[in-house]
Amino acid sequence: MSPEGSSLVFRAVPKSLRLAAGDKAKLKTFANELSRRAGGGRPFCCLLADDETLRGLNREFRKKDYTTDVLSFPAISPSSELGELAISIERAAEQARQYGHALLDEVRILMVHGVLHLAGMDHETDRGEMARAERKLRSDLGLPVGLIARASQ
Repeated sequence: MSPEGSSLVFRAVPKSLRLAAGDKAKLKTFANELSRRAGGGRPFCCLLADDETLRGLNREFRKKDYTTDVLSFPAISPSSELGELAISIERAAEQARQYGHALLDEVRILMVHGVLHLAGMDHETDRGEMARAERKLRSDLGLPVGLIARASQ
């Protein structure tokens, strides 16, 4: 983890979905802001990869053999780091098209969702706490509708 904050790793991203250098810088700034707002200032690492990589991670760590959009891996023991995220850039691109917004916004939405999980929230068991936190962060950060809100539509 970089000492100056959250880090982004780009691996196996299809050529047609590679982000411009300016977008990478925007995501880095966003990751640091998200760390401050939702992660208690603790940095996290975010892997942006293809569907195949996410499917492999989902199969290995969750025993689910399908591609998913975002996976969260909280730090195992208390540390200065929040944990790690993995995002499928291919799923993000498809969801951005489906919901009519930019790929960069969809990656940000997935980062918000993932960081809330890293911070210990679980929308399946918390009676709406994570949904409220996600809605507030999206509103504060000027993002379109997020994962939990889309799932309830």
